[in-house]
Amino acid sequence: MRRFLLRHALLPDGWHDDVLVSVDAAGLIARATPKSVDATATLLDGPVLPGLPNLHSHAFQRAMAGLAERSGPGQDSFWTWRETMYGFASRLTPEDIEAIAGQLYAEMLEAGFTAVAEFHYVHHQPGGAPYDDPAELSRRVIAAADTAGIGLTHLPVLYRYGGFGSKEPQPRQRRFLHDAEAYARLLQALAPAFRGRSDRRLGIAPHSLRAVSPELLRDGIAALNEIDAAAPIHIHIAEQTAEVDDCLAWSGKRPVQWLLDQGIVDRRWCLVHATHLDEDEVLRLAASQAVAGFCPTTEANLGDGLFPAVDYMAADGRIGIGSDSHISVSVTEELRLLEYGQRLVRRSRTLLAGGPDRSNGRRLFEAAARGGAQALGQPMGAIAPGHRADFVLLDADAPSLTARRGDAVLDAWIFSNQARSAIRDVYVAGSRVVEQGRHIRSDSLAAAYRKTLGRLLQD
Repeated sequence: MRRFLLRHALLPDGWHDDVLVSVDAAGLIARATPKSVDATATLLDGPVLPGLPNLHSHAFQRAMAGLAERSGPGQDSFWTWRETMYGFASRLTPEDIEAIAGQLYAEMLEAGFTAVAEFHYVHHQPGGAPYDDPAELSRRVIAAADTAGIGLTHLPVLYRYGGFGSKEPQPRQRRFLHDAEAYARLLQALAPAFRGRSDRRLGIAPHSLRAVSPELLRDGIAALNEIDAAAPIHIHIAEQTAEVDDCLAWSGKRPVQWLLDQGIVDRRWCLVHATHLDEDEVLRLAASQAVAGFCPTTEANLGDGLFPAVDYMAADGRIGIGSDSHISVSVTEELRLLEYGQRLVRRSRTLLAGGPDRSNGRRLFEAAARGGAQALGQPMGAIAPGHRADFVLLDADAPSLTARRGDAVLDAWIFSNQARSAIRDVYVAGSRVVEQGRHIRSDSLAAAYRKTLGRLLQD
């Protein structure tokens, strides 16, 4: 057993001082006892939070952040951004995928994310032919996660069509495509890498209702169930109004309405974005116990719109956050923008605090921790027995946290933007991966990333 003494820690029932945490060989917490003394334990001397899950990532897009900010000849939108993304994705080598993911995952850890759900949809060579190992690019993502030391829920994307009604895909989508049989083989090839690990989970990601047919959706879920009938299922849905209109034309139903009507959505599911919901969909999604996955910085960057979070959370809807296209990699910015978006629409404040005299920061953080852990299917998001020993040690000397204790720490950390990070150290499964604000492998990971970007942006 490894032992840690957490000077001021957020436990499931609130803040406690001098919490002695025992961690087993698998990196899971065996005991967490407040008001303890142990001079031999590793001391985390400052406010300690559980690590937060990042429930939605397209790792390769970190390297194209900022490349789609030059205006085009007409009105720019998600759909024009997508063309830039297709062009960038077509040039990536396996080595590029690993280098970009490694750098990104180090940045996530420095930001307080200790596990990520990688919604991975670049599978094949640029022309669409499989690599000799069809799981080559997935294995590169896994290797990057291992190097960085971040928890990983890997979600190979099931993608076959170019639009609702089984429209043929575009040539630029060829790197993404699988039929049911090839996809099942991919999952079976990957499954052994995820067995017996507290920091790894294999799931699936039907890309969107426009990219899979109803039959292919069922086939993909059946293939996953043969491996793990409780594994996570993530899907992009109702991100853009054009998607809602196209789904109505195809099925007579809105996207979330159609999916919920299939009777398959439960706590395994994470509906990513789900930006455009009507009142009935809000209530039904909340009742399903699925997680709504928010990516506020990406949704703002792409001009998606705003999820009706106030009504959804009032109905006990479950949430989590992700950084998606990684134009920002920040726990605090995602949580802050989630709340601020609601304020701008409703012209009011502290809308997601959940009632009078409550900490807005704490409610947002704990909701994202619980929902994110559920979406990733990992034992994390709390400093408690049975959960992974993921700790985020904040710097009590950071100006924004001066003289703050308890919930005031979270309110200050999330809602007062600081010039330097207030995160000092980060641990995953009891092992330190960030020290004094920097990832322990930051130099080598950054060097590989710079080499990759130097080639990609010169071509």
